[in-house]
Amino acid sequence: MKAVLFSAILAAGVLSLGVAQAQTVPDVAKNNCGKCHELDKKKKGPPYLETAKKYKGKADAEATMFKTITDPKGDHPELKASPEDTKTVLKWILTL
Repeated sequence: MKAVLFSAILAAGVLSLGVAQAQTVPDVAKNNCGKCHELDKKKKGPPYLETAKKYKGKADAEATMFKTITDPKGDHPELKASPEDTKTVLKWILTL
């Protein structure tokens, strides 16, 4: 019983460390996309709000956006975000 309790406490501690160090979605977007995009202002690329409006209600929006962003011949050759971070940002954009 003590081993189970100790394991549960240890797991909770490890999980809480991960939560404390995790970046928020806007931070991930800023760190990976902020050079070219902002929430409501055009920079090199369109604002997130404009992109959200363009894809609102489209069932394949996330997949289409992901394919566009990760296309090696596309407009994002300097993309350094992981596929997971990219998908997280896309999901966030679609909630705007």
